[in-house]
Amino acid sequence: MKAREKQLLLENMKAELSALKRSPLYRYRVENNYLPVVGEGSVSANVMFIGEAPGRNEAKTGRPFCGSAGKILDELLDSIKMERGDVYVTNIVKDRPPKNRDPLPEEIKVYGPFLDKQIELIQPKVIATLGRYSMKYILEKFGLHGELRPIGEMHGKFLEADAPYGKIKIAILYHPCVAIYNRKKLPGLKKDMKIINKTCPPKFSQ
Repeated sequence: MKAREKQLLLENMKAELSALKRSPLYRYRVENNYLPVVGEGSVSANVMFIGEAPGRNEAKTGRPFCGSAGKILDELLDSIKMERGDVYVTNIVKDRPPKNRDPLPEEIKVYGPFLDKQIELIQPKVIATLGRYSMKYILEKFGLHGELRPIGEMHGKFLEADAPYGKIKIAILYHPCVAIYNRKKLPGLKKDMKIINKTCPPKFSQ
């Protein structure tokens, strides 16, 4: 599928999400004049980063990882000589939960199929999970239930899996927000990011 076709399908997804009244977060979004946050980056990227849910800045702009966590993500990408334009960045949940709380199971259930479609369209060779909710969803999606452990044991590792379009690698990473509250965590996050270089070819977008 050509990049333009993928882009059109993702734009259609944004329209569908905007009208998703069955979402438990729909009313909260409308009441606060927020936007759904679909994703951003290369639609032909080899690497897809998946977070948990958008925050306030993201919901106001409709762009993923554009706040404090986004600045750290950019710093992490720079540490492995990558840019936002090389990758695709999204979340499981596409609307902001109140007070930036963790996503609820029913919210993940509603938005999960949209993420599944994004993976199907972009066909990344590496899926990098950011945080424990993303890790759990992706490992379960690809039949790796038995590999699930606390993220404190899993971060900085990668697993191999079979996607409908071929073999993929799943890189387990902490969410960048952990370094917002404790900058001493940043070197560890950068160390974990190096697994992306090990799992992906030198040219990061096709």
